[in-house]
Amino acid sequence: MSVLIDEKELPQELTAEQAVEAAYCSELAEVASKVQRGLPTLIECDKDLAPFLYANLRNRLRAANLRCLYLDGRPRQEEQGGTMPAGMIGTMIAQLREAVRGPVERRIVVLPHLDLLTTSQGGLTTEAREVIPLLYENPELVWIGFKDPSFPLPQVIENLFPHRVSLLGIRRDRLRYLITRKESRKFGCEFNPWALYKYVSGVNAVRLRKLLSTLEGEDYPANPAHAYRQLRQATLGGTLEVPTVSFEKDIGGYAKVKAQLNNEVLHLLARKEQLTNEEQIRAIEELIPKGMIFWGPPGTGKTLFAKAMASEIGAAVTIVSGPELKSKWVGESEENLRQIFHAARQSAPSIIVFDELDSFASARGTYTGSGVEHSMVNQLLTEMDGFHREEMVFVVGTTNWVEILDPALLRPGRFEFHLHIPYPDADARREIIRIYDRKMDLKMSEETLEYTVRRTGPGYLTPQGTPFSGDHLNAVCRSIARLRLREGRTDTSTPRDVERALTEYQDRPQMTPAEERVLATHEAGHALCSLFCKHTPPLERITIESTNPWAFGYVRHQDPAHRYIRTRNEYLDAICVALGAREAEALLLDDLSMGAVGDLETATALARELVEVHGLGGPEVGVARFVSDNDERQRRAHLSEGQKEALDRAIRTILEEGRQRAAEILRRNRALLETLRDLLLEKKTIDAKTLAQFAGNNRMSQGPWPEGGPAVGGKS
Repeated sequence: MSVLIDEKELPQELTAEQAVEAAYCSELAEVASKVQRGLPTLIECDKDLAPFLYANLRNRLRAANLRCLYLDGRPRQEEQGGTMPAGMIGTMIAQLREAVRGPVERRIVVLPHLDLLTTSQGGLTTEAREVIPLLYENPELVWIGFKDPSFPLPQVIENLFPHRVSLLGIRRDRLRYLITRKESRKFGCEFNPWALYKYVSGVNAVRLRKLLSTLEGEDYPANPAHAYRQLRQATLGGTLEVPTVSFEKDIGGYAKVKAQLNNEVLHLLARKEQLTNEEQIRAIEELIPKGMIFWGPPGTGKTLFAKAMASEIGAAVTIVSGPELKSKWVGESEENLRQIFHAARQSAPSIIVFDELDSFASARGTYTGSGVEHSMVNQLLTEMDGFHREEMVFVVGTTNWVEILDPALLRPGRFEFHLHIPYPDADARREIIRIYDRKMDLKMSEETLEYTVRRTGPGYLTPQGTPFSGDHLNAVCRSIARLRLREGRTDTSTPRDVERALTEYQDRPQMTPAEERVLATHEAGHALCSLFCKHTPPLERITIESTNPWAFGYVRHQDPAHRYIRTRNEYLDAICVALGAREAEALLLDDLSMGAVGDLETATALARELVEVHGLGGPEVGVARFVSDNDERQRRAHLSEGQKEALDRAIRTILEEGRQRAAEILRRNRALLETLRDLLLEKKTIDAKTLAQFAGNNRMSQGPWPEGGPAVGGKS
């Protein structure tokens, strides 16, 4: 069945009263039927809609010979000169008291301002404490109450109404009856109410008539974008705006993340916009996830991806900080959530972004706070379950730890779509830096760009000890831009500028020449052993002026060719390299510093893994896995003393053979070790290019063992 409608099928004119009847006829008929049978009814609707709903119900009830008493707080004509209390609420209470304690026959009493009896937090006002007993005093009265969705009602008042109906926005199948022929011409030759619904789903019928009657522009345009733009601007509530973030221009790299978001969400939405068959549209709507979790480390662009998605579909974005939702007042946190969802539905299409969702939506039963989180999770679930599939309202929760979220949120139908946004890889870093280079006019050369990519890659950490995220790359580029501005430069940015941006203002240890010599010897020992170990990744950088708080110097290797499979020889080479620094100190300094603690820990851990986990401990130990977890207290609890001693001997053998191998490499190439140490003392930092020249200019002898080193657990 096609959703396109011929202009002749639309009404010529529409009043607000006719629009209300067309939009809510079935719901109003049900309310009138319930009231006629004596069932009090609560109607949730916008304030500007309530008078029109009442007028419609009054006419329906009059046809059944029933009269309504409308208590809106305005003095009736016969009361103008009386002694009624001043003020709207006082007048309303007096009218209510008179209605309750007046004639005994069954009457219908309409309460259009129930929200005035409560505070914005749902607590009871002084007036409410007087009114509540009156509401329950006369069982012959049939109540019709109107509830503003922006304000909660105390449970004691809601309990008065066994029947409740919510008239928020309009149903899609009624939209065709709410637009005139003249107005439909602003949307092209063929009117598609389902396409229009995207922009007005949260608008009530009365407000919709006002919006449509003010549309400007030519009739039958080739592109109805102008008419939709007017509606979009009119439905944006408060300070909401549609962001202008481009996936291509503003988010660099992350091809896999973009593809997943496009394939699972955006492609379906685009396909839906192209369809005119009702069954096909409904089928696609069943597939589109309305709740999404964007998770990953801080600073990787989770909120930016949500804004880019909003830009793609023309949606307004509401960004909500989880901690800001919490309140010490009972009920206020849940009320904050209600108002956010109500505003989002009125401004559809829209996206609600809950930043730091885990701050209140952790798994129930794990809270350590006041307990308000439990109520907030329940309220969030209630609001999400209230969505209709045709509504273009999406909820995105961002978190660093998806595993701690409440499982009830993650089931299908709620936050069912999970998008992992990790730290950027080399390609993503390159594209991110290109974007900032263009925006900040940094004029980076290709060499500088590639240096920045390497300098912020694996093995390099921020001062906080984390890998570089997109935010960190932004900070680096801003620092370079400030540097260029201070110096009035218009030339090309260089790798030195990048290094200055990263390290210029960081505190560095002031080492004595003797300490620098020890450190240079230590790092040169690592580097030289790496050069003679075939299964070690190529060297990228050596430095003795590190800004890292956990190391005064370091040797950095390039990314390994094989990242997911490691071999025995790679383990043995890594042990040799780890122990090389200690052996270099013993060879050239005739003494040992206490700086090899981390190296010994690394080498020991590798040897233990070979023996206890991978079954490479030699004939005495045999081929078996001896540990089942990483808990140091339990890893050997099930073994006999003899097995433990055999494992320890095998581990000591591997470590000793690695030490001997490193010592022999350094002894045979002592001259190279001293040259490398002196070069490091002179330059402080040696990059891959200088290392390649060093290796090419110095004839290197072969290592003491054939490729791969000695057999594990055996004699060399």
